[in-house]
Amino acid sequence: MKQKKEAKRMCTGCGEMFPKKELIRAVKSPDGEISIDLTGKKNGRGAYVCNNIECLKKARKKKAFERAFSVSIEDAVYEKMEEEILNGAANE
Repeated sequence: MKQKKEAKRMCTGCGEMFPKKELIRAVKSPDGEISIDLTGKKNGRGAYVCNNIECLKKARKKKAFERAFSVSIEDAVYEKMEEEILNGAANE
């Protein structure tokens, strides 16, 4: 039986490729709202970042999410992403 290929995505912070399930997805919905998508199934344009606080800081400094979504992103979205990463690290 043929094995299914694992989906990989690039981290906006470090630029490395990782399996999609290991990354945190930010999504821009069709109405323009930016949010965190932990399920990976929300409709809209997605951008990914490692489950690593340093990668999130790099992505924020490079304005990688702003470029990916073509909009400015509020600090609250970055804060929520930081919280998700820190909570994920505490659960491991």
